[in-house]
Amino acid sequence: MLSRRGLMAAAGLWPLAPLLPSAARAQGAPASLKVGLLPFGTVSWEAAVIKAEGIDAAEGLDLEGVRLAGSDAARIAFQGGQVDTIVSDLLWAARLRAEGRAVKFLPYSSTEGALMVPGDSPLTTVAGLAGKRLGVAGGPLDKNWLLLRARAREKDGFDLEREARPVFGAPPLLMRKLETGELDAALLYWTFCARLEARGFRRLIGADGIAAAFGVTGPIALLGYVFDEALLQRAPAAVAGLARASSRAKRALEAGDAAWAPVRPLMAAEDEATYATLKRAFLAGIPRRPAAAERADAERLYAVLARLGGERLVGAATTLPAGLYWDGGPNG
Repeated sequence: MLSRRGLMAAAGLWPLAPLLPSAARAQGAPASLKVGLLPFGTVSWEAAVIKAEGIDAAEGLDLEGVRLAGSDAARIAFQGGQVDTIVSDLLWAARLRAEGRAVKFLPYSSTEGALMVPGDSPLTTVAGLAGKRLGVAGGPLDKNWLLLRARAREKDGFDLEREARPVFGAPPLLMRKLETGELDAALLYWTFCARLEARGFRRLIGADGIAAAFGVTGPIALLGYVFDEALLQRAPAAVAGLARASSRAKRALEAGDAAWAPVRPLMAAEDEATYATLKRAFLAGIPRRPAAAERADAERLYAVLARLGGERLVGAATTLPAGLYWDGGPNG
């Protein structure tokens, strides 16, 4: 069982050099790698396991978590060189590369959001959303909203933006409005979906079901570690070590409850049901498909999003830029 010091160290609250195995220290200073962490992001979970299990040291790394306020702050920190890598959206990484910044993408998670409704809701199909109050996390260019609208047009023959009553907002606010009955349904990010499922809400359709309408054959990791090619050229062993450490941490979390000990305090899970649904959803998102199959589906979905969102969503690139994916590590 981890001590209080071990838990705090795993959460990145102070340096872990004293906890590194003496053999690892004797081999020389490990390569330092700064990864951006969001307050409630799952990368903090993975980093906690990597630290608590000594995985980074075993891979010749000293993984340093840098606390950042949110997604925008993370992107600014990465672009400004304050961190070596962040986990971000495939669309953003593709846009950066298309605009001339040579970045690479390492798949992290395929867990996506869903359209949630109360457990006793009469809604059973997307077609039933006509006239309903529909919350949408993010804005009008949210990728899941664009895909849901397109699916409704192509499969059900109606425009959700015109025939439903969409409300855009922050996920916590929309979740509360769904719980109080002010909304009939809400399109939310996966962590909010998991919390609602623990309270008896259900999925009307998941992001995977929406994507399937466009020929996608399996889960796609739309979140991944983004890093510069310059880092890969400067420290290839460090990048490879990060990929292996990420994979080993996920396998440890799959293996049993013990590895979740340093993660549980970071999850803000108020009860066992919420903890269980968050855990299950995270594990379901571990990339497992052959890289070639996943990338083919990613290219297919990207082309659809480029058509739906245009330059405002993806920039000038209408296809995934060549060389975006890093081929040197495991897929997940």
